[in-house]
Amino acid sequence: MMNSVKTVGLMVGLTVLLVWAGGIFGGRGGMLFAFVIACGMNFGTYWFSDKIVLRMYRAQEVGPADAPKLYRMVDELRHKAGMPMPSVYIIPKDSPNAFATGRSPQHAAVAVTRGIMKILDREELSGVLAHELSHVKHRDILIGTVAATIAGAISMLASMAQWAMIFGGRGDDDDGGGLLGSLAMIIIAPIAAMLIQMAISRSREYLADEGGAKISGNPHHLARALKKLEQGVKTLPMEANPATAHMFIVNPLRGSGIARLFSTHPPMDKRIERLEKM
Repeated sequence: MMNSVKTVGLMVGLTVLLVWAGGIFGGRGGMLFAFVIACGMNFGTYWFSDKIVLRMYRAQEVGPADAPKLYRMVDELRHKAGMPMPSVYIIPKDSPNAFATGRSPQHAAVAVTRGIMKILDREELSGVLAHELSHVKHRDILIGTVAATIAGAISMLASMAQWAMIFGGRGDDDDGGGLLGSLAMIIIAPIAAMLIQMAISRSREYLADEGGAKISGNPHHLARALKKLEQGVKTLPMEANPATAHMFIVNPLRGSGIARLFSTHPPMDKRIERLEKM
């Protein structure tokens, strides 16, 4: 419940940031222009995200005859969750990881790497698959796309303001712009938007952990899996596109210190601690 409230609060904060940035540069017209452009840029990604990312990682679709245990496990869990059957894919990578994609439960896919099937037992893999189905059930792809659209519009406004200043413009003073306002938007707004976007992603991961634990029936299964996956990713790193890193159950990209602020995933020890307390 708290993470749902947090997500709503962060989305509101992102929207307020967009309104503020739009007011500084170009007023409502500038804000609307940037928002429409950002929507157009993200629409295709949202609509075709499943095909794009699956092709990117050379994922191969499997049926009950190709991977009977995996397919049956997904089928059992989606019944528990009250969801349509998603497409099931295997990624030919030894680094252990998994992700879900698709614009809705009716157009969803769950993908696991070859490596994850080697290191997890049945209960642990069930916890991971339930986590991914939770993402699909709660339409996290849609939420992430909306957040990316607003953050993209803010970044675009900042870029427009920067070029306007280079060519002698200062924005609309009557709308609260001016030189100081434009400078603040150019420097602060894109960073703030990115931080909020990453925070939304982290809150959705916590919710998927919780939802996955409920679907699988035992939070300890997922907690054990996360411990193994954290070590497995360190041992066998995966070449991943940074734009898709947020989709994986374990971040394939490493970061520490201040980089954690820009991480799409919560700290692993916090995730495990929350699961073990459930």
